[in-house]
Amino acid sequence: MSNRVERANSEIQRCLSEIIRTKMNDPRLNKIVSITEVNVSPDFKYCKAKVSVLDINDISSVTKILQKSEGYIKRELAKMVDMPFVPKINFVVDKSTESAIRVEEILRNLNIPKED
Repeated sequence: MSNRVERANSEIQRCLSEIIRTKMNDPRLNKIVSITEVNVSPDFKYCKAKVSVLDINDISSVTKILQKSEGYIKRELAKMVDMPFVPKINFVVDKSTESAIRVEEILRNLNIPKED
C-alpha cells in the first residue's frame, strides 16, 4: 500500500470518527461508536469503514443508520479533507470486536482450578 493511501486512510478515519461523535445528532447513535479501520481504494473512489459499537446487539442498526446518512457524512468529510473528490463510503461491521468479546466470554466460562 502506498504512503499516500495510508495517509488518506488515517485522515479519513480520524475525520469520520469526529463527524459521528460531534456532528451527527441522531439519538440512535448515542452509544459508543468507533471507526476501527478505513480502507480507501487506490483510485480514491471507494472507501470501506469498519464500525465497532460497545453493545453488539446494536451493531447492525448502527451500520444501517450510518449508511443511510452517507450523503451527510460525505458532505462533512469534504469540508474536512483536502482531496479532489470524496470517496463513496461503505460502512461494514468490524468482526474483530465481536470475536474478541466471544473469546473473552469463553475464557470467563472456563472452569480452571486455581493452583496453590
